[in-house]
Amino acid sequence: MKFTLSWLKDHLETDADLDAITDKLTAIGLEVEEVIDPGAGLADMVVAEIMSAERHPDADRLQVCTVTDGVNTYSVVCGAPNARQGLKGVLAKPGAVIPATGDVLKTGKIRGVESQGMMCSVRELSLGEDHEGIIELGANAPIGAGAADALQVEPVIDIALTPNRVDALGVRGVARDMAAAGMGTLKSLDESPVSGNGPCDVTVSINLAKEHTHLCPHFVGRVIKGVRNVQSPDWLQARLTAIGLRPVSALVDITQYINIDLGRPLHAFDLSKVGSTIGPRLAEKDEKLLALNGTEYTLEAPMLVIADENRALAIAGVMGGEESSCTEGTTDIFLESALFDPINIARTGRDLGIVSDARYRFERGVDPASSQSGAEIATRMILEICGGEASDLVMGGAAPDTSRTITFDPAHVARLGGVDVPSDESRAILERLGFGVVPEKEKAWTVSVPSWRRDVEGEHDLIEEVLRIYGYDEIPMKSLPRLSSVRPSFNYEQRRTRRIRRALAGRGLNETTTWSFLSEAHALEFSENKHIFPLENPLSADLDVLRPSLLPNLIAAAARNGARAMPNVALFEVGPRFEGNAPGQQTLVAGGIRTGDAVTRHWKVHQRMVDAFDAKSDALTALAAAGVDVDRLQIGEAEKNPKPSWYHPGQSGTLCLGPNVLAHFGTLHPSVLKRMDVDGTAVGFEVFVDRIPQPKKLTGPARKGYAPSQFQPVERDFAFVVDTDVQGGDVVRAVRGADKTLITDVTVFDVYAGDKVASGKKSIALSVRLEPVKATLTEADIESLSTRIVSAVKKSVDGQLRD
Repeated sequence: MKFTLSWLKDHLETDADLDAITDKLTAIGLEVEEVIDPGAGLADMVVAEIMSAERHPDADRLQVCTVTDGVNTYSVVCGAPNARQGLKGVLAKPGAVIPATGDVLKTGKIRGVESQGMMCSVRELSLGEDHEGIIELGANAPIGAGAADALQVEPVIDIALTPNRVDALGVRGVARDMAAAGMGTLKSLDESPVSGNGPCDVTVSINLAKEHTHLCPHFVGRVIKGVRNVQSPDWLQARLTAIGLRPVSALVDITQYINIDLGRPLHAFDLSKVGSTIGPRLAEKDEKLLALNGTEYTLEAPMLVIADENRALAIAGVMGGEESSCTEGTTDIFLESALFDPINIARTGRDLGIVSDARYRFERGVDPASSQSGAEIATRMILEICGGEASDLVMGGAAPDTSRTITFDPAHVARLGGVDVPSDESRAILERLGFGVVPEKEKAWTVSVPSWRRDVEGEHDLIEEVLRIYGYDEIPMKSLPRLSSVRPSFNYEQRRTRRIRRALAGRGLNETTTWSFLSEAHALEFSENKHIFPLENPLSADLDVLRPSLLPNLIAAAARNGARAMPNVALFEVGPRFEGNAPGQQTLVAGGIRTGDAVTRHWKVHQRMVDAFDAKSDALTALAAAGVDVDRLQIGEAEKNPKPSWYHPGQSGTLCLGPNVLAHFGTLHPSVLKRMDVDGTAVGFEVFVDRIPQPKKLTGPARKGYAPSQFQPVERDFAFVVDTDVQGGDVVRAVRGADKTLITDVTVFDVYAGDKVASGKKSIALSVRLEPVKATLTEADIESLSTRIVSAVKKSVDGQLRD
């Protein structure tokens, strides 16, 4: 919503300056987004007079003008057709910045003749779109005066409005709020009837069935004959131009002005182009209308049109029609002022893709009592500017009864608003805003709501109005009470999930969020029992089933990246997988995939593709972040913990904690990848977060965290010969169990199976780190511990120390 300061002062008697006005607007909820000051760019422009204008010696369309600013004379080459001796215009001297382009004007030669400045057009000064000639000022414009003063350019205030404040979509509504806030006095508005010279030549007919009469409950109009549709007065054109509207003609400009000034849309039809009966009706199927924007629209019910007995003339409340519009030759008009249903107007504008000032106001709810007063005010303005004679008003329907009262207790302002506003002040604020207040003997008042405040529905709204105008800054600051104990903002499960996300991101995987749905074909690929759970109302044919796993959507994302020449992908997601379509039949899973190269080509390292061990490391990282002691995990046996069929049977595994399966990992099955259009190798993992046991509550003293020993650590290597079916993790656990205090780390650094060991055997080499706690280890201590390690491996997996 834009308006100038002088426009506001047409309705508000005030001596406040621009800064005070803008500060108060924001304080009462009419937030000032911007103050546009076109005059700021005219500081270097002055009023100048053309003393002589002669044709350019080398260009027929150029003139060489001698221009004076009252002190100096300048030679200016000008191509404007209206440049002539005696014309007063706006001169930009060398060094001035042209507002429209931002260019700095320099002295230069045009076709061999020096030009020492520029006579400016409206567009060049960013004051409008007119570029057909230079600005022509009145004969009384003082030579040498600033251009901003001569052009009466003033700042434009742009305020942001919430959708409920349709009353502030008119300058008068803004002025009413400002007067209520103590910034001046609201001036009276002449809404008195204009005496008609006889009955209207046009009959109003509301052609709507009973169930549709709410679409246009009130239709007001009158004929005005003998008008002169000339150019609007300068003041009217200046105001419309200032807020970004293009002046067209007096009749059109007046309706635009009333729309902005009072928030009341109107429309003027050329009487010679309409029939004898006019009114609203539903659009017919495939009815055509050429609108004022030059576009032909195809209409249908329940769109509403204004029509005569022959055809549609306008899209009601949205845009007028070209065929019945007013032109320079218009002498008789039919002025229409009506009320339309906001929902229907919003639907029509949306379906047709039309955005107009009329639609913007009607869809928010124009004052239902303004149809007749708007017609009277517009008629008076048309008669003053265009002349003519007006007929009596003709009406169809009636303005709806919007009268309503609200019980209001002024004491509730302090209880709900936090500031004690005196009752007299509350009453004065409401009355200045247009509310009627009847104090009762008891505490509660009866407040009547004005027709233009459709957003006020209850006592809470009245309290908001009082606080808004009284001033939110007046509400005293109070500290919130301090809680005796602060509860954590996240519970254990939420903190665990956040740790998993951070850990996987630290592994170089990119987090993504995919749909919880997928296609039936993909769901069957990742469902062991082939049970799927279709959606009753799917988003699309490819998203019609709840996902039984996170992997298929991640694989599909990798396939899309691969199709765009990005084969190296590392993605993870933490989200639900569905085991049914009932509440509670879902589990939280952390899943991820890797494709392409784990190590790309480099002169210092060997290139390799991702493999199952990358997926295992990802799964172990997620489990460790969730608080699992990964040293206690076992690789599940196939018969007890079968791996899903979408993993490669020889390159995958299951991580278990006793009988509890916590994760699957491995290379994804090539046939599955092929069916999902993924080239090359892909590995993945699934960590079942909900299955991870929570840590036990400590009943004794808390365990101390790890701290490096102050004594010299020792590392020893061992190589054990074991059966080929023995897993390395079992050997590691056996070694750790030999002494849980001294042994701090066990690492497998070599696995060998060949002619150096017996058939059916393999060698597993481990590095064991010993960290003493009380004293430096002696050779005897190390030898004793080594013996215990060998015995532990022998007992656990029947391993023999390799010779």
